[in-house]
Amino acid sequence: MRHGASTDSAATYVVDDTLATDSITTPSPQKKTPFFKKVGNAFVRLFEWFSDVDTTYIEPQKYNYTAMIQNTNTYERYRITSSQGNDFTFAPEPKIKFGPYFGWRWLFLGYTVDFNELGKKSRSTEFDLSLYTGMFGIDLFYRKTGSNYKISYASFDSNNSINTRPLKNIDFDGINVGIKGFNLYYIFNHRRFSYPAAFSQSTIQRRSSGSWLCGLGYTKHSLKIDWDKLYTTVANRLGEDVAERYMDSNLKMKEIKYTDLSVSCGYAYNWAFAHNWLAAASLSMALGYKNATGNENSDVLSFHDFSMDNFNIDGVGRFGIVWNNMRWFAGMSAIVHSYNYKKPRFSTNSMFGSLNIYFGFNFNRKK
Repeated sequence: MRHGASTDSAATYVVDDTLATDSITTPSPQKKTPFFKKVGNAFVRLFEWFSDVDTTYIEPQKYNYTAMIQNTNTYERYRITSSQGNDFTFAPEPKIKFGPYFGWRWLFLGYTVDFNELGKKSRSTEFDLSLYTGMFGIDLFYRKTGSNYKISYASFDSNNSINTRPLKNIDFDGINVGIKGFNLYYIFNHRRFSYPAAFSQSTIQRRSSGSWLCGLGYTKHSLKIDWDKLYTTVANRLGEDVAERYMDSNLKMKEIKYTDLSVSCGYAYNWAFAHNWLAAASLSMALGYKNATGNENSDVLSFHDFSMDNFNIDGVGRFGIVWNNMRWFAGMSAIVHSYNYKKPRFSTNSMFGSLNIYFGFNFNRKK
């Protein structure tokens, strides 16, 4: 009996070992996730972490894609003053542009064209690429204006002793301006305040809230002025004696180029004043560190005139009103930029802004 029990016990042990061996040698097959899919999933999880919000204040986007038509009305002004009192302001006629925009989640791409300038050599273009999350945002932009400017203001001394009204709104095609760069900003109260709700319509602000902002910016400016043509214009309108006596040769430059590195700080507020309605305003001031160089062909300005040690205050303001029920949206927004550069012999100020009126819809609901 004891021997039989021992045999039964051994038999049982062999069977169990066999089962264990079979379990190890025949594992169930597992599918490997492709590398690029892993990277994509990680990026989406990272974005969702950045976009984490308090849903009592912010309603997240429920669709993947956005299509929109936008009308953009732009205004520009470029002012140049000299130490001897010359003060010229150039501005083109306001431009009216139309263009399509397309968005996928946090990416938003658009292109606008001034149809009034199609076929002309001097054509202005704008290109914008924006990346928005609840926590931070980045704007990339390229802007090139035409040469169809007017002299909107002119003065030769602080007393305005010379009548310059004959120069008012005179066409002047001797100026050409370009700007390109990016702005990166961080939103402190990103769980309750949605910057994209006001300016990219990718979320809805359900309750009013505000936030402090901080950011970094890089822009590269170019300003070309035909001084000889400006001198001739003044001589033709006011007389050769006035041009020869009062035109300041410190403004005799062919081109000004400067790079602007800035650190900004500001405050923004979203007012949810009615269901699906939002009014927004933000203002940021930036300390800009500018490195500028004059055209190498200039016989007046040198690298010494544009030293690296140069700080100025710049600013950007944004205002908007939008209706958004998540499926459809419409609204308008205004953005104004101001850049300053000052030296003892001359200074420049550039200001440009846009008023956007848009209408669009979201589609492809998230699962």
